[in-house]
Order: sequence, then C-alpha cells, then structure tokens
Amino acid sequence: MARPYWSGKIQISLVSFGVKLFVATEAASDIHFHQIDRRTGERVRHQNVASSAIERNPDEAADPVHKSDIVKGYEYSHGRYVTIEPDELAHLRVPSKRTMDVAQFVDIDSIDPAFFEKPYFVVPEDDTQAEAFLTIRQALIDTNKIALSRIAFGGREHVIAIAPAPAHLSEKSTKSTKSTKSKSPKSDATAHLGLMAYTLRYAAELRDPAVYFESIKPHTINADSLALAKELIQRKTAAFDPTKFTDGYEAAVKELVDAKLKHAPIPREEPAPRSHGKVIHLMDALRKSVNDTKTSDTKTSATKRTDAAASKSASRKGPTLIKSATKSTPHREAKPTRTSPKRKTA
Repeated sequence: MARPYWSGKIQISLVSFGVKLFVATEAASDIHFHQIDRRTGERVRHQNVASSAIERNPDEAADPVHKSDIVKGYEYSHGRYVTIEPDELAHLRVPSKRTMDVAQFVDIDSIDPAFFEKPYFVVPEDDTQAEAFLTIRQALIDTNKIALSRIAFGGREHVIAIAPAPAHLSEKSTKSTKSTKSKSPKSDATAHLGLMAYTLRYAAELRDPAVYFESIKPHTINADSLALAKELIQRKTAAFDPTKFTDGYEAAVKELVDAKLKHAPIPREEPAPRSHGKVIHLMDALRKSVNDTKTSDTKTSATKRTDAAASKSASRKGPTLIKSATKSTPHREAKPTRTSPKRKTA
C-alpha cells in the first residue's frame, strides 16, 4: 500500500478517531512529452535564474540559482516581497492540518456536482480506531448523510465532504481480489467498509452561471419532439461502466508516434462532412435517431440470438457426435457384411 497522503483525526463533537487519507486517483496516461530543440533534436532544460540578472544582461546567460537558495515570497506591494522560509510554513497555526472537525451533516444528494474536486480513500489509523470509524460510517449510511469539514494540505485549507464508499467501489474491489490468486481471506468481507473524502471547491471559485446562461431564450417545446427525445434517451440508457471509456487522445498520439517510428503515413483526422446548407428539422433528426437505435437494437438482439443458438447447437452436437462415434463403429464394420458383392452383382 502507498504511503498516506494525510494522517490525522476526524472530530465529531466529543467523538474522535484517527484516520489516514490516500489519493484515490492516478495518472493513467502513458504519453509524456518533453521540450526539444527543433534545430538539434536535444532536450531543452529550464533553470532558475534571477530576473534582475536577465534584465541587466538579456543577451548573456545568467548564473542559475540553487534550489537551497530559493524561498517563497509574498508580494505585498508591486515588486516588494516578504520572504517566507519552508520551516515557517510547516509550523503555521492551522488546526485543520491535523484534525478534520466536522462542522455539519447534509443530505448526500444536496451538493452540486460542480463543487466536487478530488477523491481520497479514508481508512482507520489502526485497529483500535476501527470501532468508532465503522460506527460513524454506518450512521452516515442509515441517515443518508455526508459530513462537511475542513482539511489543510497542499498549501491551502480545503472544504471536504466525508461519505461512505459507493457500492461500485466494493464490487470493483471484490472482482479484483477474486481474480488474484493470493487474496486475503478477509478481502471480500472488508471491501465495502471504507469512507471517501472529496475536496470541494469554494463558492468563490465557481463562476456565476447566469452570465453564461442568460443568453438562452425560452422556446415552446413541441410535444411530439419531446416524446421522441424521451424515447431516444430511454433507448440509449444503460448502467454506468467506467471501463468502457478510454482516452481517445492518448490512443491517437500513440498511433502518431508509431507511424513516425515506422516512417509510415501520418494519420490525420477525417475532414468534417459538408452540410451543403441543408438544415435538418429537429423532429426528423429525432425520428431518424430513434429508428437508428431500433435498427441497432434489432441487429444486436439478432446477433445474440444467433450466437446463443450456435452455442446451444454446438453444445448439443458435441455430445451427440461423441456418442454416435462410439456406438456407430460396430455398425460400420457390419454394414459391408450385410451388403455383399454377390447381392450387388445380382
């Protein structure tokens, strides 16, 4: 297991228990670019230099500033800074650096998804903290609530929401452990016992939607168009499976790199089809879309029926052929005896 990103405790009135936070996401992309000098093909590296040295001699290379000589600076007026040492930041007087003091509980569906920022896994600090951890977790489930608190890390204090881990994480964990030969006997039983913590954006960080939505003018919605739109949505509704979504940009970059290495033609995007000024009526577009989904569903159902029939036929024929092969051997040997050459001549 990776090292915890944050360790501390959750405080709810007089109840407290130690927890550890682990980052729940990772960079899955295998594509990494470097800056290259077009003329030489060599990698470009950046150095920290004093801005005043560049201003004095813009045509000469400035001496690099060593990392140990760099401190943070707060600009309190134009061009004037207060320097702050790393040790001073490490000992800031911020209670939420070590304790998430729960301020309130809210309904689990009451927070606008736009506020959610980054997820973390929350686990008890050790076995002695598990009883309080699991009790609060179950209470959150039974009341359908999430806890709101504050936490300080990464150079700022965040609003954070604490909630039971969703069921799909349990299913994913259970599936992955079932496919592992060396799984722990307790893995399935404990897969669903975690909490999640989500850092939230502050209200000031979200732009005013009215600025962007006020230009949308109301229109009378046609009842038939609405019915077709609902049918289209219904036909394309399915359970969310995150494994079906992959990074198409990453795949395209890999295709480009592979073509360059093989000196093959460079793949390029297809030109967008010309509309020729033809305006498609909304009703016609909806009707055609619904018909297309019906055709697609029919083809998919037919394919499934064909595959099922072929599988059933294969499973039925398999035992029959084996059975008939074992029993037909004596009959085949006896058949020439019954049909003698004399009988054929006669």
